[in-house]
Amino acid sequence: MNDSADRQYYDLAEKIKLYGKELGFADIGISNLDLQKDKEFFEQWLNKKFNADMEYMSANKSKRTSPSELHPGTLSVITCRLNYFPANNNLENNFCNTQNGYISRYALGRDYHKVLKKKLKQLETFIRGETENLGSRFFVDSAPVLERALARKSGIGWLGKNSMLIDTNDGSFFFLGELFVNIPLPSCESETESQCGNCSACMKICPTTAIVSPYIIDSNKCISYQTIENKGSIPVEIRPLIGNRIYGCDDCQLICPWNKKTELTKEKDFLPREQFLNQSLNNLFLWTEEEFLKNTEGTAIRRIGYERWIRNIAVAIGNSEKKEGTSELLKSKLGKISSMVDEHIDWAIKQQSSILPKTERLRKYLKKIGYFTF
Repeated sequence: MNDSADRQYYDLAEKIKLYGKELGFADIGISNLDLQKDKEFFEQWLNKKFNADMEYMSANKSKRTSPSELHPGTLSVITCRLNYFPANNNLENNFCNTQNGYISRYALGRDYHKVLKKKLKQLETFIRGETENLGSRFFVDSAPVLERALARKSGIGWLGKNSMLIDTNDGSFFFLGELFVNIPLPSCESETESQCGNCSACMKICPTTAIVSPYIIDSNKCISYQTIENKGSIPVEIRPLIGNRIYGCDDCQLICPWNKKTELTKEKDFLPREQFLNQSLNNLFLWTEEEFLKNTEGTAIRRIGYERWIRNIAVAIGNSEKKEGTSELLKSKLGKISSMVDEHIDWAIKQQSSILPKTERLRKYLKKIGYFTF
C-alpha cells in the first residue's frame, strides 16, 4: 500500500472518530482482526464450563474469534463506547433498602441495543458517504463477537480483574458496539495493559465469589447470570447471596476505584424510568403480566419475561427483613405462574433475613467516595 493510500485511510479514521463523538459516543477505537491470544483464553474459559448453560457462547466459536469469518471481507473493526451511568439514579435507596428492588444501572432506561444500533447505523451511513464500495455490518451484543477483546485491541480500554473493560478516565459504566468494515483502517499500535495493580476489591466484594481468579468469571455463580440468563431454578445456595438484586448486579463495578469519578451519561434515553425507582419489592411482586409488559416496554428487562421477573423478586423478598403480611403476599401467586416460580416462592416464605455484610460494606464505601451525591 502506497503512502497516498495510507494517508487516505488515516484521514478517514480521524473523520470517523470525530463524527462518532458528534453522535455522542464517548470514544471510538479501531483494531485489526488478530484475536489469537484471546481465542486461547476464551477456549480455556469454555473448557471449565464457566459459561454455565449459555450455549450460545460455545456455538459459532470460530466466528467469535475470527471477525472475517463472521462477516466475510472484514479488514478492520471499529469499536464505539457509550457511557450509561445516570445522574440522580436513586442508587442509595434502591441498593441499601432491602425492601426495594435493585436493578442494574444499565437496565434502568431504554434498551441499549436500540440506542446503539441507531447510532451505529448513522456512523455506517457517514462512512458510506466517505468511501466507495463499503462492505459493513454492525453489532450490539447480538452476534458471536469478542467485543471486549476487540475494544481492548482498539485502545479504548483495558480489562479489569472483574473482566469488565475499563477506561482510565471514564471507568467501566459503558456499552460497546462494533462496526465491521472492509477497509484497512489504521489500528491502535499498542494495547493498554491492565491497570488493576494489586487491587482486588472487585474479587473481595462479589457476594457469590463469582470472580474465581483475576479476569475470570464463573457464570454459574454470577448474580447477573442467575437473574437474567438462567431460565430455570436459581441454585438454593446462591439465593441468600442475591440480596435484593432483582435484575443484574453492579457490585464489582461500584467498588472499583476507577469508577470513583465515572463519567455520567449525556444520553437521555438512559435516564432511569420512574417505574423502576424507589419501588418496593412488594409492589413489584404485585405486577400482573400485563403490567410487567407495559412497564418494561422498550427496556432490556423485558427479555427475561414475567416468569423470571417474579422468580427473582420472590428470592429478593425472601432475603428482605420480615414484615407482617409478606407470607400472604407471596402465597397470592402460588399456582398461578409455574412450578418453577412456586419453588422460589415456597423458599422465600421460609426464609427472610437482614442485609448481607458485604452489601453493607459496599454501601459504606459508596457513601465515602460520594456516589450518593449524584
